[in-house]
Amino acid sequence: MMEVISFVALAAGLIIGLGAVGACIGIGIMGSKYLESAARQPELMGELQTKMFLLAGLIDAAFIIGTGIALWFATANPFLGQIAQVVAK
Repeated sequence: MMEVISFVALAAGLIIGLGAVGACIGIGIMGSKYLESAARQPELMGELQTKMFLLAGLIDAAFIIGTGIALWFATANPFLGQIAQVVAK
């Protein structure tokens, strides 16, 4: 039983950590490409900025959803009830 709890804590940490790293790398690459394209074609800067902020919101939303799922498993673990039933048999 304690092994499952420790594995869930480890998995939650990996979900949050890898999601944060992925979001940071993605937003960094996207920001650099935006600056590069705005420098090449300044007349498209407004349109590119709108698309960049939309994509930044979607990238952050994916990270926040992953964090929510990880915290849900850490606080209200649905696997513990199933394990308790198997152990009780």
